[in-house]
Amino acid sequence: MIYHTPVLLKESVEGLKIKPNGIYVDVTFGGGGHSREILNQLKTGKLIAFDQDEDALKNLIDDKRFLFAHHNFRFLKNFLKYYKINQVDGIIADLGVSSHHFDQPERGFSFRFEGKLDMRMNQQAKVSAADILNNYEERELLRIFWEYGELQNARTLTKAIINGRSSKTLTDIKDLVDLIMPFLPKHAEHKFLAKVFQALRIEVNREMEYLQSMLLQTIDVIKPGGRLVVLTYHSLEDRLVKNFIKSGKFEGEAEKDFYGNLKVPFVAVNRKIIIPSEKEINENNRARSAKLRIAERVL
Repeated sequence: MIYHTPVLLKESVEGLKIKPNGIYVDVTFGGGGHSREILNQLKTGKLIAFDQDEDALKNLIDDKRFLFAHHNFRFLKNFLKYYKINQVDGIIADLGVSSHHFDQPERGFSFRFEGKLDMRMNQQAKVSAADILNNYEERELLRIFWEYGELQNARTLTKAIINGRSSKTLTDIKDLVDLIMPFLPKHAEHKFLAKVFQALRIEVNREMEYLQSMLLQTIDVIKPGGRLVVLTYHSLEDRLVKNFIKSGKFEGEAEKDFYGNLKVPFVAVNRKIIIPSEKEINENNRARSAKLRIAERVL
């Protein structure tokens, strides 16, 4: 089984504008697809990769130019400092969940299988999807489904979960699917379930919080003229990346200097987002929602 087929591999690695002697970071190592392509273009340079998932350890690359940090990318600056690296020439982030995770029933990322309500990227983390469903207060669950799932009937869904868990602890994927089945919109069941599972996964792994932390660190970490390459797969994370590249912030307008000039840390390289071709989508269905943004650190 293929661990994961990288989306927009050629375009994203080209976006890094790799220097053979440069230092690069792959903050989402996974199956190592992007990392291997970067190493193919390096000579005396170095590549540091991050991944918090135990399964990623099976894909490590035996190469003296390769360093691996078995941690979440929010520790980016800490580990670069540990490796005595102040700044790098480029960072690539392939966000979202890999094919490998979706295809592992025991990880609980997909409603296609029977398994536990887990969804932890870091399997040492304490809070699982089951913990959230059974223990969060009503207002907290409502926030998750409204903000992270963008579900119009989030209130109805939340009340159903609150009522359902009062008589039965929700531990399995089937428990949740059976409970919310009556509320699924006809002809859009899969899309609705995908949003429910997305919302839970984001909360379990604190994805939005950690993404913001990592992006802010890139301002200090990437050299002037260096590149930031980010692949997103849903509107929430893409909005964060888009706003960050545009203004250096996640909300509001960019700051201006005394003369009225914008003070932004990055400038977009691709004014229009890059999306997969029809051919790539046909060959890899999970590429269909991908958006690639490339930015360059301002001199």
